[in-house]
Amino acid sequence: MLTFLFSAVFCATYLSPIISHVKGRDFTEQEMSHYRDRIKSMFYHAYNSYLENAYPYDELRPLTCDGQDTWGSFSLTLIDALDTLLILGNHTEFQRVATLLQDTVDFDTDVNASVFETNIRVVGGLLSAHLLSKRAGMEVEEGWPCSGPLLRMAEDAARKLLPAFQTPTGMPYGTVNLLRGVNPTETPVTCTAGVGTFILEFSTLSRLTGDPVFENVARKALRALWRTRSGIGLVGNHIDVITSKWVAQDAGIGAGVDSYFEYLVKGAIMLQDEELLAMFHEFDKSIKNYTKFDDWYLWVQMHKGTVSMPVFQSLEAFWPGMQSLIGDISSATKTFHNYYSVWRQFGGLPEFYSIPQGYTVDKREGYPLRPELIESAMYLYKATGDPTFIQLGRDAVESIDKISRVNCGFATVKDVRDHKLDNRMESFFLAETIKYLYLLFDPENFLHNTGTEFELGGLQGDCILSAGGYVFNTEAHPLDPAALHCCSRYQDERREIQDILLSFSEPLRPPTDQSEETPSASGSQESIALKPGERRKTRVLSCPTQPFSAKLAVMGQVFSDNS
Repeated sequence: MLTFLFSAVFCATYLSPIISHVKGRDFTEQEMSHYRDRIKSMFYHAYNSYLENAYPYDELRPLTCDGQDTWGSFSLTLIDALDTLLILGNHTEFQRVATLLQDTVDFDTDVNASVFETNIRVVGGLLSAHLLSKRAGMEVEEGWPCSGPLLRMAEDAARKLLPAFQTPTGMPYGTVNLLRGVNPTETPVTCTAGVGTFILEFSTLSRLTGDPVFENVARKALRALWRTRSGIGLVGNHIDVITSKWVAQDAGIGAGVDSYFEYLVKGAIMLQDEELLAMFHEFDKSIKNYTKFDDWYLWVQMHKGTVSMPVFQSLEAFWPGMQSLIGDISSATKTFHNYYSVWRQFGGLPEFYSIPQGYTVDKREGYPLRPELIESAMYLYKATGDPTFIQLGRDAVESIDKISRVNCGFATVKDVRDHKLDNRMESFFLAETIKYLYLLFDPENFLHNTGTEFELGGLQGDCILSAGGYVFNTEAHPLDPAALHCCSRYQDERREIQDILLSFSEPLRPPTDQSEETPSASGSQESIALKPGERRKTRVLSCPTQPFSAKLAVMGQVFSDNS
C-alpha cells in the first residue's frame, strides 16, 4: 500500500507536467521573477510593520499601527514568519530572530492558550526553524537535528499542552493554562480538528527527542476520534471529549474539521503509516458519497447524509491541494476551478459562500487573507504544470496588494463586497499566504528539491537530510521526514544497547508459562501506541541485520537496505 502511495505521489508531483495538457499562457522567467520580487516586497512591508509597531505582541493591528496578543503572548508573528525568512533567502534575519526568540520567549506563563493553535503555529514553527537552522547558516549542536535550542523550545511548548490530553477518551480539551493546566471549569466541547491535528508535530517531537509521549497521545486522540464516526462513515464538527458524544453533527471538509483529514494524509506520507492512510480512504469514500455535488462539497447531517448547509467555506480550499498528494488530480482540478471562480467574483474568498445563490452569506463576508486556495494552486501547479494555477497566484498578488495594503502592513478584508478593512493581520499571512505565493512563483526553491541536494547530520554525521520531500503542517511549516528517521534510528539503537546491558545485570528468572507470552488465538498483537513513558521491550541480544549506516535516500525519505 505505501509503495503505491509514494509511487502515486511521485508520479502526480513529478511526472504529470510531462503528460498533462497545458492550458493558458505560460509565464516567462521574467514574469516569474517580477512576481517573486512583488511577493518579497509584500512580505517585508508586513514584517517590518510588525517589528516597528507591534513587537513583542503576537500580531499587528495594521489600521492603528499597534499590536495585540491573540494566542498566548508568544511574539507569535515572529515564530510563524521565521521559516518564511529563510525561504525568501534572508539568512541573517533568520539567525537574528532565532537567537532573539531563545532569549525572550517563555512558556512558563499564566496564560490560557488554544491547544490547537499553539501546536500548529508555535510548536510547528519552532520545529521547522530547528530543522532549517543549519541551512540558514546557524551553528548547530553536535548530533543535530536530534538536539538543538529551538527543538528544546518546541518540546517545552508541547509539554505545556500535554495536560489537555488527560481525558477519559484521550481527546484533548481545546484550551489549557500554560502554568496551571486545564481549568476545572473548562468546557469539554472542542472541534474535530482540535482533536485530530497533532500527529505531524507530536510525532516529529517524539522521533527527534526520543520521548514517545507526544506521538502516543496524538495517536490515541486520532484513534478515539476514528471510533466516533457515524454509521455512514462521517464525523461531525464539535465533540465532547469526556463522553465522545457529538455536539454539532454537521459533516463536511471545512471549518472545524479540515486539518483532521489533512493530517491523516500528510501523517501517512511523513510516517509511512498505513493505518492513517486507511482511515483517510474510508472517510474519502463517505465524503464523496454524501457531501460532493458537482465538484462542490456541501455540509450534511453526519448520521443521515441530508444536506444541512449548501455553502462553500473558504477553509475548504485546501482540499484540492491535499487531493493532489494522493494523485487525485482530475477531481482536484475541477473543484479548484469552482473555488477560483469565487475568487474572481470578489477578489478574495469570503468565509462562507452560498452555492445555490452564488453569493456571500450574511455575516460571513470577510476574507482574513487566508492561504488555502493559494496552497492548492502551489500543489497543483507542481503536479500539472498548468499555468492556470500561476494565474491564480498573479490574481492573488494583485488583489491583496490593491485591496489590503495599508501604511502599516496588510489588513483583513472585513467585507469582500465593498472591500472594507478590519484592524487585524493574522500571523498566518506571513507564515502561509506569502510563503505559498512565493513557492508558487519559485520552482527552483530549495523546498522543491527532488534529491539533487542534501546535507549530512545526525549523531554520527551520516544521515542524509534536506533532500526534499518536505511535509507542510497546516500552518505551512515544512518538516523533513528524513530527520525523523535519522533521530529515531539512533534512539532505537541506543535503547537496544541499554536493554542488552541491563539484561546482563538482571538476575536469572525461572522460565514462565509460555502461554502468558504468546499472543491470543485471535491474533492480537502488541499495540503500536505505548503508554506515556513506556518503552518497547526488545529481545535480549537482538542485533541489527545490517550496518547502522546503511541507508538510501529518495526524495528526502531515508530507507534501510532491507526496506
